[in-house]
Amino acid sequence: MIRKIEKKEVRNRIHRRIRRKLAGTAERPRLAVFRSTAHIYAQVIDDAAGTTLVSASSVDKDGRTKGGNVAAATTIGKLVAERAKAKGIQRVVFDRGGYQYHGRIKALADAARAAGLEF
Repeated sequence: MIRKIEKKEVRNRIHRRIRRKLAGTAERPRLAVFRSTAHIYAQVIDDAAGTTLVSASSVDKDGRTKGGNVAAATTIGKLVAERAKAKGIQRVVFDRGGYQYHGRIKALADAARAAGLEF
């Protein structure tokens, strides 16, 4: 009998493959995205130091929006870009977290670019 591979397992495999290829540095940190069914989260991470420099999510007081939809992703993308610019971060490496570059992930990335982050 062939074992069915779960969606989560496939995403994790793709995410590990992506993470082997890119890492955030102090000059160009990594913009990592996680999405759940209810919310969306974004972090700017310096992997060399192992620290999160900036974060924003649809759960935050400032970024609180209705759920994890495309509108919420756009708001979070703009918010994380503003917070990163305030810390002096101009350029980032985009880590889509194993998700397809489509829908909420694309909306967050486009909003971050429009707010001034360079990928």
